[in-house]
Amino acid sequence: MEPRVPAITEPAGSERLRGTPSRAEFGSDYMAEVIRALGIKYAALNPGSSFRGLHDSLVNFNGNERPEIIECCHEEVAVAIAHGYAKAANEPMVTIAHNVVGLQHATMGIFNAWCDRVPMLVLGGTGPVDAMQRRPWIDWMHTALVQGNLVRDFVKWDDQPAGLAACGEALARGFRVATTEPMGPVYVCFDTELQEMRVDERLLIPELGRLGAPTALGPDPDALVRAADLLVKAERPVIVADLVGRNPGAVSALVGLAEALGAPVLDKGNRFNMPTTHPLDASDFAFEALQDADLVLLLDVRDAYGALTTVDRVTRTSVYVQPPDAQIIVMSVNDLLVRSWTGDYQRMVPTDLSIAADTSIALPLLLALVRGALVKNGAARDRASERGAVWADRTRAARRRWRDEAASATARSPLALPAVAASVWDVIKGEDWVLANGALQGWARRLWDFREPYQYLGTSGGAGLGYGMGASMGAALAARGTNRLVVDLQADGDLLFTASALWTAAHHQLPILTVLHNNRSYYNSEEHAISVARFRERPLENAGIGTRIDDPAVDFATLARAFGLHGEGPITRAEDLEPALKRALRFVKEQGRLSLVDVVCETR
Repeated sequence: MEPRVPAITEPAGSERLRGTPSRAEFGSDYMAEVIRALGIKYAALNPGSSFRGLHDSLVNFNGNERPEIIECCHEEVAVAIAHGYAKAANEPMVTIAHNVVGLQHATMGIFNAWCDRVPMLVLGGTGPVDAMQRRPWIDWMHTALVQGNLVRDFVKWDDQPAGLAACGEALARGFRVATTEPMGPVYVCFDTELQEMRVDERLLIPELGRLGAPTALGPDPDALVRAADLLVKAERPVIVADLVGRNPGAVSALVGLAEALGAPVLDKGNRFNMPTTHPLDASDFAFEALQDADLVLLLDVRDAYGALTTVDRVTRTSVYVQPPDAQIIVMSVNDLLVRSWTGDYQRMVPTDLSIAADTSIALPLLLALVRGALVKNGAARDRASERGAVWADRTRAARRRWRDEAASATARSPLALPAVAASVWDVIKGEDWVLANGALQGWARRLWDFREPYQYLGTSGGAGLGYGMGASMGAALAARGTNRLVVDLQADGDLLFTASALWTAAHHQLPILTVLHNNRSYYNSEEHAISVARFRERPLENAGIGTRIDDPAVDFATLARAFGLHGEGPITRAEDLEPALKRALRFVKEQGRLSLVDVVCETR
């Protein structure tokens, strides 16, 4: 006899539960209904039997629409797609991992999303939890007690509901928790018994409009007044921004605050925070700005200590850059999401004022207070104007130097990164583009015009390899229905971690212009090897052992063609690069598919 789902019951005297009656025939149909009701557009997965019921419901009950399945060959790719999509679309998607084995493959991607404070719903299947219902061998190995233990230290919340009605609430709660600042991934696991049982009783799709995320956290008004007073009185204020641009509306307030104060902005690059075309974008002058600062305002900075110090990479010793008497103001929601498994919360920094607030709410209020104070303080207003003019001259001169450096680097071989960045910019600057991944060691930011918040999605968060291609595919999903060009400045070692992502890009016809930064090395590790060998007075020429990706060198263009995609290269001469980029761009625009240009580059 098939198990029956008990009817929803309510305590005596309670208000009746509200929602839409379910049409589900099986438990997983109900799960699929709730996922659709949440507005989820895509579900990235590598298939597995532990969620075969849900898989069937997404395909046959929901018709593979809302969500549409994005098939992947590895769970790390699936999670990276959800990661990139959330940053590009400003909404979460679903990724599904097959019991303990799929979840273990997914963990690196989930950790990246956790560190990057990106929302996603990671779903999974397990069981049967009832041991008497398990098949010999496989079901026993792949059933955990409790499965969420594996990721609990780097998700905001996890659940393994025991009843179907609870599954609906778990999905609603997961969506709410994931999208409440500080955002992050959640994990919900469904027993195969619940997925596959027939529904004979009444179920309701939760009234999701009344279960959404709470409003953003506003600042303490008195603290904000004090912050404005300190900023206006400062002689040499500096602003450091990190995740401000996760809410695109906050960028204009940041720009306005910088302009009002004439203060340089140091963009840490984990989101779009400051337009690169703005004369107060002083991101490449961090040391000079901090060394002279008498006040530093840190906005959504994940690593405040790292932002304020300089570090010797061999001895790991660090010293503060700014003067000891410089005042420090911190504004973020970082302290609201702390785990003790890893130190992603970073080292503490003594502050003169710490404000717990969502910058999308607090920055416009702070800007209004600063502007009001400057109206009444002519001397402070004049200082701000003079500061702004000095920094504008410095940053404009720097951009001219960078352009000259790129122009003079074209003859170098392997190709110089500034020359590669300049060539890509010349080809794409007339497009409506988004840089989904990579930056060519900062040269894209120096030479490209980053004007709009959507144009740069930032980094992986957890610095785990395998992020770039998946994140770019997520951005391409978010760009569907537009003419936006997704650009991926892809590291070679990162792509080799998840080369199967190219199959997903081909299968789902995702248009991406991928320019491969091919230095034929895991060069971050090679740099460490060089530093240690130099410190220990040992041979530097051995630094490539165990770090080089050579002998054989990978032919990435052929790899792309193996998946039915367009491949150019390997490009080793500057005169061949721009024609190859133009051919690749034409393929992306005309065929609506990924094109890869393999560029053999300098290491740095």
